[in-house]
Amino acid sequence: MYPDQDFEQLSAQRPTTSGRSPEQVLHEVFGYESFRPLQGEIIRELAAGRDALVLMPTGGGKSLCYQVPALVRSGTAIVISPLIALMQDQVAALRELGVRAAFLNSTMDFEQARATEYALSTGELDLLYCAPERLIQPRTLELLHDASISLFAIDEAHCVSQWGHDFRSDYLQLAVLANEFPTVPRVALTATADERTRKEIAERLSLTEARHFISGFDRPNIQYRIAPKTNANKQLLDFIKAEHEEDCGIVYCLSRNKVDATAKMLAQKGYTALPYHAGLPANDRAQNQERFLREDGVIIVATIAFGMGIDKPDVRFVAHLDLPKSLEAYYQETGRAGRDGKPSTAWMVYGLQDVIKLRQMLEASQGNDHFKRVERQKLDAMLGLCEVTKCRRQVLLNYFGDELEAPCGNCDTCLNPPETWDGTVAVQKALSCVFRTGQRFGVTYLIDVLRGSENERVMQSGHHQVSTYGIGTELSVNEWKSVFRQLVANGYLRADPEGYGALQLTEQCRPLLKGEHKVELRKDPVVKASAGRGSGGRTGSAVKDQVTDHAGWDALRACRKELADKQGVPPYVIFHDTTLFDMLERKPQTLDELAGVSGVGAAKLEKYGEIFLSAIARLDPA
Repeated sequence: MYPDQDFEQLSAQRPTTSGRSPEQVLHEVFGYESFRPLQGEIIRELAAGRDALVLMPTGGGKSLCYQVPALVRSGTAIVISPLIALMQDQVAALRELGVRAAFLNSTMDFEQARATEYALSTGELDLLYCAPERLIQPRTLELLHDASISLFAIDEAHCVSQWGHDFRSDYLQLAVLANEFPTVPRVALTATADERTRKEIAERLSLTEARHFISGFDRPNIQYRIAPKTNANKQLLDFIKAEHEEDCGIVYCLSRNKVDATAKMLAQKGYTALPYHAGLPANDRAQNQERFLREDGVIIVATIAFGMGIDKPDVRFVAHLDLPKSLEAYYQETGRAGRDGKPSTAWMVYGLQDVIKLRQMLEASQGNDHFKRVERQKLDAMLGLCEVTKCRRQVLLNYFGDELEAPCGNCDTCLNPPETWDGTVAVQKALSCVFRTGQRFGVTYLIDVLRGSENERVMQSGHHQVSTYGIGTELSVNEWKSVFRQLVANGYLRADPEGYGALQLTEQCRPLLKGEHKVELRKDPVVKASAGRGSGGRTGSAVKDQVTDHAGWDALRACRKELADKQGVPPYVIFHDTTLFDMLERKPQTLDELAGVSGVGAAKLEKYGEIFLSAIARLDPA
């Protein structure tokens, strides 16, 4: 785990940077030469004492948007974060930069919490991370009133949305900050919010007068790929082996049992695969997360309980073995890949049973009619992305109100455009078969009837005598599964809300049965050998694939790992891979030259400069 917060060490670090410009803080503390798009505007807005609402994709640099103004303004910035992992990760990284940062959360004992509170009250902190449930306690609010507060940053602000995929009731009470601290600027930040959610965030957090900063949602380094589910385990293994054999990745499953089974399967195949879900003991979850953050090549298999706030930059793939409930969830989860800007893959398989299961869960939920209507719209949008025949990135970005003028060239539908076929007759046969068999059977049985199976169940039911028996022999079982999947995805068939997987006709299918509409269906692609990670990448290959001096690369990574182990932090907290690669390319010989490497700020130069210069000097000059 992360080391305890040492306030003697904190007090010995540099004084507050109040009085410096944002550009000075960016260069001297964080080691970067310039802001990314919108960062500078957001930072100046907050530094001037004004509120803001920020939408920026994962990996777009949201953290700097409040960390820099926190170091420009006098006082302590309070960062509200929903997850312990995020607090610990960011605090560890900030302290490596010489920033006086700490957190308050449930992992601390009484003495640790009291020491942190004292550091706040005496002005010894630049940033304090706090969970929302902790912040809204009367004792915490009283502490904040007695301290000098520079700003409030509400991270993962989409958690306030009751229609969102990560709703947390404690976030609803954060509007108290506007009343209790009317003169302190506030910023709400998120990576996932459509127009409806943005409006809800602004209203619930009393930020209706705040300036909105909406960065582009595009993550061009991520290649989006969605395939029909045939044999999910084999498909996952083939994908990892072909493209991400030694890479770090996340595999998402809908149920805890499937998480455990998938992690076990991958481990048996020789991968370092660890489960993560709410049913595991807390210590096991924490240990697995730590290994994921610190070790190379670890695959975490998880439910959606994992990942929010995880700052690991080199996750090379995110795989979904089950369909997410919404595009918000999909975007948030896939966004955990490639935070370093290097080529990464968002890979998913989905099938008819995924659609049926999610629709049944939705209809069986306790939500009111309005809630169910909104959730249906979200699921329909997710299914639309799966079945689309044009550029997936254009569809995904359009959902969030962003536009991509031309097809991206880096998704499966751009790289291998899907074929369509006139499915009008097949659709009529399928819908008629559902009707003729009484709307009481699932897809496997319906296909048996269409293909004229003589199995015992069909013969005993008498359905070998219905008019649709044996009229579908021209299509294979998998082709019929594709037809039914697309009919359910597009709302022409629905799963029986009482369960059992029976398919029923909807009112929407009437024109199809009457032959009034022509139906174009997507032809499921034939699986070909993968072209590997390099195909279609638009931002260069992953860092390790650019390395030509492998011995030098290994030496610098070993140096970083040794320092990380001594500090008790993940290696990327010392330096990102991109920084090590820059060192290897430039081979600086002096501290001044090392200071010119991107990601080497003043504190890290002082701490690690001589160590890395020595390591570089020992490299083979060839």
